[in-house]
Amino acid sequence: MFDRMRRYAGRVRGTGDTRVPERREKRAHNLFEAAAVYVAARAEDDQDRIEEAAGWVSPEALSFGVSELACRAVVTLARERGESPRTVARDLLGLPAA
Repeated sequence: MFDRMRRYAGRVRGTGDTRVPERREKRAHNLFEAAAVYVAARAEDDQDRIEEAAGWVSPEALSFGVSELACRAVVTLARERGESPRTVARDLLGLPAA
């Protein structure tokens, strides 16, 4: 509807330009998307991508997202390995079995 109004206004003004200007809206990133990109970039040692993802959300939100990602990853690995999340977490960090 608004596109038609813009075209009409363009004709009335005599500009002859009836094209609708492109609007490129910047999509907001959620904290889980930021955390996923941040962690993957850290794993690949991609400093530019790390900084980009860190700028998408507040440091607190990024910290929460990274923590949630870590928990989900440990639980998934524990299920795949048939071990406890505690054992998997210690193993990933290179800590001795408790």
